[in-house]
Amino acid sequence: MDIYAQIDADIKAAMLAHDKMRLQALRGIKKEFIEAKTAPGANGELADSVAMKILAKMAKQRRESAAIYTEQGRPELAATEMAECEVIEAYLPKALSDEELTDAIARIIAETGASSPAEMGRVMGVATKALAGRADGKAISAKVRELLSR
Repeated sequence: MDIYAQIDADIKAAMLAHDKMRLQALRGIKKEFIEAKTAPGANGELADSVAMKILAKMAKQRRESAAIYTEQGRPELAATEMAECEVIEAYLPKALSDEELTDAIARIIAETGASSPAEMGRVMGVATKALAGRADGKAISAKVRELLSR
């Protein structure tokens, strides 16, 4: 079952369970998926890789919004954003630990033959594709910079 079909099934389950928070988050996901499927050049299809990128972006947006709400003293809104984020993250692959990220990037650096920070772009191109959905872009960038400057 692809992610789109899974979201549809989970929307039905959330409706039957009267789980309003989960239903709201799932409907938001479905809205983003439908927009991606109907975008010019998308030919009405949604590949799982594209869906994962959408989910990662949505989770990041929710975390950032929650941080802003917390700074502004609005814990009830921050809690809502974090609850939605948890629902979204359930569909994403498990995030890499710091050790796993270091190992993966070290392998990519060895494959590309990069040896200096000047070659960071080449490593980043491969790393962001290989680690999509499993690591944040900022974390990847920081780790690549750290490993290349050694």
